[in-house]
Amino acid sequence: MAEVSFNIHYEEFSSVKEMDPIDQNLIAAALDARKGSYSPYSHFQVGAALLLADGTIVKGANQENIAYPSGLCAERSAMFAAGANYPDTPMLRLAIAASDHGVLCESPASPCGACRQVMAEYQKKFGQPIQIILVGSKRIRKFQKVEDLLPFIFDSLTID
Repeated sequence: MAEVSFNIHYEEFSSVKEMDPIDQNLIAAALDARKGSYSPYSHFQVGAALLLADGTIVKGANQENIAYPSGLCAERSAMFAAGANYPDTPMLRLAIAASDHGVLCESPASPCGACRQVMAEYQKKFGQPIQIILVGSKRIRKFQKVEDLLPFIFDSLTID
C-alpha cells in the first residue's frame, strides 16, 4: 500500500479589480448571464460565460423544470451552445456566478459533477486547459485547468 496525496492550486481574489481585463470582462458577462436564468423553484440564478479562442463569449444560464431533473445548469448550457455553434473553436476560460434570490452569493458556487465532466470532455477535445473562474461577492477563485476541480476525470474509454 502507498499513501498518495495531491494538491489543488488556485488563485483567490477579493475583488474583480485585482484581475486582468480579460477575466474582468468575462466575469461581467457571467454576472449578466444570470438574467437568462429560469429558476422559479430554487430562486438560485446561475450565469456562465465561456471565452472561445477567437474572442467570442458564449453565455449560459440555468434552466429549471417542474419535472426535476429535466433542467440544465448554466455551465453546460454555455458549453453545449458553444459546441453546437462553434464546434472547432477551442474553449479557453469559463466564468460562473450564482445568486440566491437575486443576491450574488458571498462564496463562489462550485460546478456540479456533471458540469465538471463536460468541461473535461471539451478540454480533452481541444487538447488545452480550460481555466475556470468561480465568482462570489467576497472572493473569486481561478483554477488553471479542469483537473483542479475534478482530479479523477472519467476518461478511461478510448475513441479510435
